[in-house]
Amino acid sequence: MARSSSTTRAQLEKQDFEALSDFRYQLRRFLRFSEDAARQEGITAQQYLLLLHIRGFPGRDWASIGELAERLQARQHGVVALVNRCEAAGLVRRRVNPDDRRVVQVHLLAKGERCLNRLAMLHRTELESLRDTFRIARLTAFNDEGLGRQ
Repeated sequence: MARSSSTTRAQLEKQDFEALSDFRYQLRRFLRFSEDAARQEGITAQQYLLLLHIRGFPGRDWASIGELAERLQARQHGVVALVNRCEAAGLVRRRVNPDDRRVVQVHLLAKGERCLNRLAMLHRTELESLRDTFRIARLTAFNDEGLGRQ
């Protein structure tokens, strides 16, 4: 069986595995922080992410179910259930899009805004403390231009 050209040009070295391992460890630590912060706010991590993706959607103050599914990397029916739970908690509201009645807009309510703002400030502070942690060490298989060694 023939090897791919990228495999024959560069093999991963011990420090590559260490860099990948450290990145995944630090990422998991941040996600654990996020989960704990959301829980202390009285919502789930998925609910926090839903609120964040609504507020952070580029160019407008709402997002559709399909767009949220993409952002959350989840199936639409799962996002519908998540929106149902957030709606029941008074965090979001659905509206039919007046320009395309097939599209359901999901908007933050005041309670959702307040909850999101508190959590976003905590996350911002945590990310500031991790500024250098998330700079991934360059893998030895790549030079400054990102091209494989020859």
